[in-house]
Amino acid sequence: MTDVGQTFETHGILLTGGNGFLGKVVLGVLLDRFPRLKHIYLLLRPKWNLSADVLINCAGLVDFFPPVDESFRSNVDGVRHMVALAKQLSARLAHVSTCFVCGESDGLVEETQPIPGYYPRRKGPGDSSFQHEDEIAYAKDRIRQIYDSAGEAGKPKELARRLTDLGRQRAEHWGWVNTYTYAKSLGEQVLAAEKGLNFAIIRPAIIESALRFPFPGWIEGGRTSAPLVLMARGGMKHWPVRKDAPLEVVPVDLVASALLVVTALLLSGRHELVYQLGTADVNPIFLEPLVELLAGEVRFVSREQARGRRVRLQKGIGRAQTVLAGVKKALETTGLPGKQSLASWSVSLRTRGLQASLREQTLNQYLPFILHNRYIFESENIRAAYAQISEADRRLLPWDPERIEWEGYWLNNQVKGIEKWIQPQAVKEWAFKI
Repeated sequence: MTDVGQTFETHGILLTGGNGFLGKVVLGVLLDRFPRLKHIYLLLRPKWNLSADVLINCAGLVDFFPPVDESFRSNVDGVRHMVALAKQLSARLAHVSTCFVCGESDGLVEETQPIPGYYPRRKGPGDSSFQHEDEIAYAKDRIRQIYDSAGEAGKPKELARRLTDLGRQRAEHWGWVNTYTYAKSLGEQVLAAEKGLNFAIIRPAIIESALRFPFPGWIEGGRTSAPLVLMARGGMKHWPVRKDAPLEVVPVDLVASALLVVTALLLSGRHELVYQLGTADVNPIFLEPLVELLAGEVRFVSREQARGRRVRLQKGIGRAQTVLAGVKKALETTGLPGKQSLASWSVSLRTRGLQASLREQTLNQYLPFILHNRYIFESENIRAAYAQISEADRRLLPWDPERIEWEGYWLNNQVKGIEKWIQPQAVKEWAFKI
């Protein structure tokens, strides 16, 4: 039996990404639940002569389609730097990735899939088509070519567009749904290929608002579910989802707790290599009833406000038709039923003018998670991990997705949290993240 509190009392922890959404909650849980922990270092600025027994890497660029060099800098090269630091300190490494490194999927995603050589369209264990170092070298060579061809007089927007297109192309070529998951998988493979390093990879699903800590509904940044809530706020009741697909979301405080339990097991040498943190394998919430729930219950906008919004948003209606054409094409290629819902969705967009609040790229980024794929992440390893700690530690660091009452969570945590903490920022910046 691993005593989590005693483990943290005798081992120093270095946390990266402590200023991010997950990192803040991890830090808060550590300070709130374990006041006698030995040392906690936050890697926010350079400092020498640090000493830590374990590194918790929460850092990473979570934008879906950034310029690919930016994603590589954080999610690939950043992992190399963490590996080098861990080896320099003779420390262990708990690395936060994402469940969606699996790429395209239509069902259960197991935790036992080998990491080296993985790509979503792999044809079996004998398929050696993908080598991560070759792919990294190829992508970086293309990045250099783009910079060289742009020259010193290159326009920044055009340069960013070409680099963004490159990331999108490489992800689509191998079967990842966006640049983020492509780069995160490469980072995992860099880590898995390292010899002589004790590590664990923690893969959360879509991280959303807090269930309990620091308080119900706390959320930060434009999280992935925000379009659901904001579309419902605007009155949209029909939009394309897979009826047989759950939405794999997990509260941020459950992720923080599970991450710390894995870290304690890593320090005691009783860890697995991969821990997926999903909810749908024990307590799924399916997309169709979720949309119906939000459409029926979210009524923040008065008639007067809605009328004023429609007047202001008419300029965006034309772009809505571009989105509809793309969605129609997606529906046709997937072979999923959707003509009736697409028609009603088209009417909803035209009449309400919501495209000014739903930029094309946001919706296109979102479709892989609600229409094109079906994700259920096996999370057996984290359940086994909790069997290795005491009941007292399980109360301090709860992992209980099977107990989430989804209707109450969405209405009281997600909707209210997004309304209070995200909505103004999300509408302004529209940067949705896993």
